[in-house]
Order: sequence, then C-alpha cells, then structure tokens
Amino acid sequence: MIYNTAGEWRAAQQKRVCLFGMSGLGKTHVAAMLRRTGNWFHYSVDYRIGTRYMGEHIEDNFKREAMKIPLLRELLMTDSIYVASNITFDNLAPLSAYLGKPGDPSKGGLPFADYMIRQEQHQVAEISSLLDTVPFIDRAREIYGYDNFVCDTGGSICEVVDPEDPEDPVLRALYDHTLMIWIEGSDDHTQDLVDRFDRAPKPMYYQPEFLREAWAEYLESKGIPEDEVDPDAFVRWAYARALAHRQPRYAAMARNWGIKVRADDVSRLRGPADFVDLIADTLAET
Repeated sequence: MIYNTAGEWRAAQQKRVCLFGMSGLGKTHVAAMLRRTGNWFHYSVDYRIGTRYMGEHIEDNFKREAMKIPLLRELLMTDSIYVASNITFDNLAPLSAYLGKPGDPSKGGLPFADYMIRQEQHQVAEISSLLDTVPFIDRAREIYGYDNFVCDTGGSICEVVDPEDPEDPVLRALYDHTLMIWIEGSDDHTQDLVDRFDRAPKPMYYQPEFLREAWAEYLESKGIPEDEVDPDAFVRWAYARALAHRQPRYAAMARNWGIKVRADDVSRLRGPADFVDLIADTLAET
C-alpha cells in the first residue's frame, strides 16, 4: 500500500484514496465532504462514465425518443433544438435511464439482448473510467494544484475486476497510486438498502454471468416469456441477490488490495480531520 502505517498516512503531503463499496453507504458523502474544503480533488467514476464514455449513447437514446414525436422530430431535423444530458455528481439519472431494465416494453422494459448490449457498454466504460484515475491524479495536481485526491467509485467496481488476481490491471493501477478503502456495511445496512431499492428500483450494472443466470432463473420461476416480465419486479428480485454476490468480492478487494472501515463510522465523520483520523486509526490496527 502507498501508506503502510498511521504515521506515513498523517505525514503524507499528498493523500490519495479510492473509496469502494455498495452505493448508499457513504462514498459520495465522504468525497463531497472532502471536496468542499477546497483541498481535495473529487474524481467521480460514475460521472466520468456518464460523460466521457457513455455520453453519446445516452444522448442518442434521448434523440431516438424525441424523433417519435412529430414536433420534436421536425425541430431536431432542422437543428432548431438540441438534446443533452445533464449528469452531475449527485444526479446520475440519465445514465440509469439509459441502462434500463429488461422486460415488458409496455412497462418501459428492454428486450434482454438490447439490455445486455447496454450492460456491455457500461462494463467497457467503467473499466476505462477506473483506469483514468491515474492520469486524473496528475491532472488534478498539475492543472488545479490539488495534492489530495479522492476517487469515488461506483458500486459495480467489484463486477469488473478480479480481486484474487494479483495482476488485475485495474486494481493494480489503483493500488499503486491510491489507498483503497472499503466502506463496509452491516446486516442492518443491507436490509436498509434492499428496502430503499424496493421503494424506488433503479437500473444497475451486473456481471454478465450473474445477470444471465438470474434472468433465466426468474423466467423459469415465473413461467412467463421475456416480453411479459415486469421490469421493476425483476430488478427488485435481482437486487438482494446482487448484494450477496458482491459482498465477498468487496471483502477480497479489501483483503488483497486495501483496508476497510465501517459504514457506521463513516456516517459520523464531520470533516476532513475526522476522515484522516479514521484512516490513521484503521492503519494502526491493520
């Protein structure tokens, strides 16, 4: 690790960290808290995905929908209007909307084959965005003068890396340039995430093998064809399984590539000094 002891971490003039774990456990909260001090550069992997690598896919999808409406079609064809995505660090809805959910088209679902194409696009984009962390560390320092750097990864990072492979290119790049920190949730957090997702199911990226198996199992258990699947019902059903699938992968990432902190401790952070202390205490116990 680039910081092996609490003393090394506290003394470092350039503090560089990479936060990972399930969405909703505090990654973006911590990154935003650090950013607001003016002393930390906040690199959001999901924002990079939605702007640099998936931006054209997202906007083309908006245009396809707009072209179905005669008035908007005419205005688009004459360059009288333009359609753009307004993704922010705090609002990734355009990316989620593009990923979509498989199932009944009358309920907003996608054919499973189209859904998998979009999943593959996201996989490529996420790997590229994670690898972009390293050049952004240099850009943050050379252009903007930031010594401290926080990489805020998406919840699906564990789906695009192999935590047991010592030569995994993404993990190797992150490990060599940042301190990787898993924000670990408890069983109570897991249930809270499931309940929250049940109230407002949203599209997510899943590992292809997991997704194909889940889709086949769901179709068999319900005894219905693909185009009759309720999209929200399927993603609700898959979400709890995804949490169970991801947990050991996160744990392996922390064990082989970094450290872990508890989500409860993260929720009590009130400023950068608290964050520095939490990481120092964790390194002292490692």
